[in-house]
Amino acid sequence: MRITRIETLNLAKGITCHAGPISWLWVRVHTDAGLVGLGETYPMADACEAIIHKQFAPLLLGQDARQIDQLWSQMKLACETFGSGGAEVRAMSAIDIALWDLLGKLCGQPIYQLLGGKSREQIRTYNTCYDDEFDFNTDADKLALSLLKQGIRAMKIWPFDATAVKNRGQFITAAELETCLLPIRKIREATGSQMDIALEFHGYWNLPCAVRIAKALEPYNILWLEEMLPQDSMAAYRELKQQTQIPLILSERLMTRWQFREVLESGLAHIINPDICWCGGIGEARKIASMAEAWQVPIAPHNCGGPVLHVASLHLAQNVPNLFILESVRRHYLKEYAGLVTLSPAAADGLFSAPDAPGLGVELAAGIERRPDVAVRFSK
Repeated sequence: MRITRIETLNLAKGITCHAGPISWLWVRVHTDAGLVGLGETYPMADACEAIIHKQFAPLLLGQDARQIDQLWSQMKLACETFGSGGAEVRAMSAIDIALWDLLGKLCGQPIYQLLGGKSREQIRTYNTCYDDEFDFNTDADKLALSLLKQGIRAMKIWPFDATAVKNRGQFITAAELETCLLPIRKIREATGSQMDIALEFHGYWNLPCAVRIAKALEPYNILWLEEMLPQDSMAAYRELKQQTQIPLILSERLMTRWQFREVLESGLAHIINPDICWCGGIGEARKIASMAEAWQVPIAPHNCGGPVLHVASLHLAQNVPNLFILESVRRHYLKEYAGLVTLSPAAADGLFSAPDAPGLGVELAAGIERRPDVAVRFSK
């Protein structure tokens, strides 16, 4: 099964997150067997698209699409002259997802089966609270109750971000700290212990602020603290871990097993959260999960991008033995993926299952390449 053509579809505006609108890049890998594999990455679609066509397409065209590990290694080697990271690994991730989709279609099996089969029938999820109905900064209690009605018993919010941006992460006053704690208090008052609360910090704080915030949060039975610090000092994370009883999770921003290895060897994280579209793809995410399992560290895959990532994350979560919980965004799978793909799995009583169809089990919607906001490019 030889690769005959690589197609990219660049959607200028996918979703809007805390950092603003972000773009998506879909990749379709065509073969002489008539099968087409679908992949995805985000954000900065233009940069990833350029790397795929200029750097990777000459390597991939004509090659056997079944040799996924070999092709991944060739792509990584092609980037190492100038440093493999960022857009390069995101581009590799999209190709890798498409190759796994192809292999599943060729074998007539869902990807989770190719990875080793099911470790569970259903996948527990938490909701990252990009929400149209309720703003967690003002209506955290109403949001939590709304999620509970859907059977979702864990949620992630980031009430400290506005203060961090205003103060550039260098200080937080007592009054600001109290204001940032209000949404957490509201959730606890409304739901008691029924709702797990995870907190995201987007790497905005310095170490003294992170320690102060973590200590203030300890009475609230917090599920985890995510990316309190920038990802450029493992020594700072070591100090933070020593200063708090709350579990630390990091990080979707880490790429490949080599970056996660340092975190695991140093014992810095209680949980890790690789993103399939950023860490190197499905195969690399599975290797990272296996490596974490050897350290008795569970994973909670980052799943806050596009509709292909959503389904790929379900396959990974269905398979890995050391799954803690899977991220999802109800606004995305219920609303924003509509019209883009043939399938957008939704949580039922707070649980997901991966599609049983061959490969990913999802395709782009018919005619999506003709949308005015989608730019298509081919290498062949």
